[in-house]
Amino acid sequence: MTEDLLWADRTWESPDGLTLHFRDYPADPGAGRADRPPLLCMHGLTRNARDFAPMAQRLAGEWRLIVPEMRGRGESEYAKDYMTYNPLTYVADVEALLAQEEITRFVAVGTSLGGLMTMLLAAKDQSRLAGAVLNDIGPDIDRAGIERIRQYVGQGRSYPSWMHAARALQEVHGAAHPKFGIEQWLEMAKRGMVLQPNGRIGLDYDMNIAEPFQQDDGAAPPDLWPAYDALRNVPLLVLRGELSDLLTPDTLAEMQRRNPAAEMVTVPDVGHAPTLEEPAARAAIDRLLARIG
Repeated sequence: MTEDLLWADRTWESPDGLTLHFRDYPADPGAGRADRPPLLCMHGLTRNARDFAPMAQRLAGEWRLIVPEMRGRGESEYAKDYMTYNPLTYVADVEALLAQEEITRFVAVGTSLGGLMTMLLAAKDQSRLAGAVLNDIGPDIDRAGIERIRQYVGQGRSYPSWMHAARALQEVHGAAHPKFGIEQWLEMAKRGMVLQPNGRIGLDYDMNIAEPFQQDDGAAPPDLWPAYDALRNVPLLVLRGELSDLLTPDTLAEMQRRNPAAEMVTVPDVGHAPTLEEPAARAAIDRLLARIG
């Protein structure tokens, strides 16, 4: 089955009237089970639904995967007020999606920003979560990682070819993926960028998402430890890139101390954030899903 047959492009409306896009990878009634909760896959700050395409291609059929694109990313409408580009608004948007789809129980898979959203969703009502994956994010975010992201987010650069775009990504993110070859950088470029009307390759998000993030309190809501603690009774997997500058070993250790039942996995030779295609990440996600159903 080719990848373009695996999902339906669908939309929902945000509480403030934006048309937002999500990919819906259905479960195959002949392969999956109707009682399995869907996987709600939430991307990082500058990313979009394409980030989860490899994982979806591997799991779709056995599971339903819902992959929303947050406002200002991918095919979702850009916000009229850039101050709505914040985790609390994204969570409200996702709550509207869950209501539309009549989803009362789900497995949250959150990369970076998506992991912050996962914790906030748990804080609102942890009983809905059948399981959770926090990908290279925790309640404490290291300042060094935030400053690094601030250096590139919202820059709005464009490139004459996919190869130029791939090389530019390698220059910015090479330390996080030291073992990537040019084919992997090209793949990352095609997930995070689009061909623009002028024929150049550009980033696939509203540059205004940078505005709230540049403010001291814009990277994450304050004191997320209570939100993390809301996951205590939820099957939980925390992935940390071995080279991560956002989730420190000390924070990971405290997360383990607070939730001894959670599985903590360090993904070797990668920084922020694992792609979820690494063998260690894939195996850990499979273990979590086996616990759920």
